Amino acid sequence: MPVPQNMDVRTALKQGIAQLRDANVPSFTLAAELLLLHTLGKERTWLYAHPEEIISEADTVRFNTMLARRANGEPTQHLTGKQEFWGLDFEVTPDVLIPRPETEHVIEVALDRLALREIRAGRKPTLTGEGLKIIDVGTGSGCIAIALAKELPGAQIIATDISVAALAVARRNAVRHAFSDCIQFIERNLLNDATNSDASPSVVGGQHAAPLLNKVSTPDAVHSRPFDLIVSNPPYVGRNEKDSLMREVRDHEPELALYGGEEGYEFYADLIAQTAQHLKPGGILVLELGHNSLAAVQPLLDLPNWTNVAVTNDLAGIPRVIAAEKA
Repeated sequence: MPVPQNMDVRTALKQGIAQLRDANVPSFTLAAELLLLHTLGKERTWLYAHPEEIISEADTVRFNTMLARRANGEPTQHLTGKQEFWGLDFEVTPDVLIPRPETEHVIEVALDRLALREIRAGRKPTLTGEGLKIIDVGTGSGCIAIALAKELPGAQIIATDISVAALAVARRNAVRHAFSDCIQFIERNLLNDATNSDASPSVVGGQHAAPLLNKVSTPDAVHSRPFDLIVSNPPYVGRNEKDSLMREVRDHEPELALYGGEEGYEFYADLIAQTAQHLKPGGILVLELGHNSLAAVQPLLDLPNWTNVAVTNDLAGIPRVIAAEKA
């Protein structure tokens, strides 16, 4: 039932919640709140401080339209155009995967590993990133690269992705958070050379896309010296899982960024083999894992190339991040 006109905020929210609940929308209360806030252009504190405010006819129409789209399976983040990650608001579109909270573990593990490396070297772990060279493979919305730039402002950061449309989203996110001058994003294909190798720092990117490190046509940026840190949140969903995915994911997020092969873990072997060629000795590799990919991925890091392999679980107890150091 659409929210009637001349409705106050409290009643509109209540009816929006009921509409999404009846449509079996996950987290229906939060979704209704976010859609109403987006419609009105207000913050959550305003929403609950002005429950008797009357909503205009135009805003009522907009709210009803978004409720209907959300009830039909369209993600809330696509309707509002944003998602928070690492304390920052990121623009998201159907061209990139929506940043997930569990991906923040990639940032946490990377920073912990870098700090531990400083301790081992007898230095204080007060990292600013000076002298570090980092690459984010398959950057998507740019969330990982930008979060690392926030924490390591002195680092040289490169991010790659295969999707031109996704790269445009990442560019805007880097500009939005004032990191466009310290991250170089490069469009590239899985097997081919980079198709866009602008030498100046630029941002282009799509999370979970499938770019690898070999044959990048920007030798000054990628081949001048090996990396201290390589991070990636690669495509890791199996196509054999497609029918079991939530409709918000299956029908609305980019397949290129989502599926890592029939089983979901096929991408890791080439990625790990290539990173071994591009990390300096003692360099760190941090990868996000799919919910069932650990058994296939961990043996790839048991080779003589790797040491200090460790797995981090997410808050649900699922192995979510694997990290290793080049021997």
